[in-house]
Amino acid sequence: MAHEFTPPGLVSGPPPADDAAKDIAKPRAFPERGVPVITGVNRVGLLALYMKEVRRFLKVQTQTIWAPAVTTLLFLVIFTVALGRGGREVLGVGFASFVAPGLIVMGMMQNAFANSSFSLLSGKIQGTIIDLLMPPLSPGELMAGIVAAAVTRAVAVGCTVALAMLLWPGVTLGIEHGWAIAWFGLMGAVLLALLGLATSIWAEKFDHNAAITNFVIAPLSLLSGTFYVIDNLAPIFQAVSRANPFFYVISGFRYGFLGESDIGSDAAVLAAAAGLGVLNIAVAIAVYLVLRSGWKLKS
Repeated sequence: MAHEFTPPGLVSGPPPADDAAKDIAKPRAFPERGVPVITGVNRVGLLALYMKEVRRFLKVQTQTIWAPAVTTLLFLVIFTVALGRGGREVLGVGFASFVAPGLIVMGMMQNAFANSSFSLLSGKIQGTIIDLLMPPLSPGELMAGIVAAAVTRAVAVGCTVALAMLLWPGVTLGIEHGWAIAWFGLMGAVLLALLGLATSIWAEKFDHNAAITNFVIAPLSLLSGTFYVIDNLAPIFQAVSRANPFFYVISGFRYGFLGESDIGSDAAVLAAAAGLGVLNIAVAIAVYLVLRSGWKLKS
């Protein structure tokens, strides 16, 4: 009578009842189709995106951090030599000390815009935008990672510019209201990072990005009271300056160092701080809706 050959280690016949029960109770290797695996905030993906953006600008830090510090210091040198002679004072301090805070936060805002406006635009031009759209990141997480990296660059540039200006004779950066320095600096960086992200979504080539930088961001920065107080302007130009959100960022940031501001009283400074917060929330919602729609990104 022939016998079936069973290889060593294998048992013929149905598995024992206990083993069958274990196989049934074992969870499936893959979830059901359409059931999200990541719930809540994708912290790992968000951190990875943030580190990618930070490493991108740190890899060329000579261009992204040190060069803006040198450029801003040149502004201080030129305007101090041209207008700061004869012991001229503005808001009760020397002209160099008056200009320095505005130059610091102006450098922060411009570099926050430059960083976020390059993120999606470079991907669209180089054909690597899929690397940002395919990972399991929601539009809010994508926006948060890019904006956080832009703010990080802004803070790095601000600290570098402040250190460079402290070495310039005649500049005194005493802290009168630390909350104003932190709040207005953060609000300015976030505002420009959001505007940069919106520009990155809209732009189709680097010329579009350069147009917004040269014809919108630069004029708003330079005509925001960085080098003067608006009380010296005609009433109509004072009204125009007060409609410029950059004016409140720069004047509020200066208020943190000098304790004085051409915004007005302390209550007016607090109102400006609250207004910038509301403006940033409104801009963030608008950018989020555009990003979620996939306009000019998924088409």
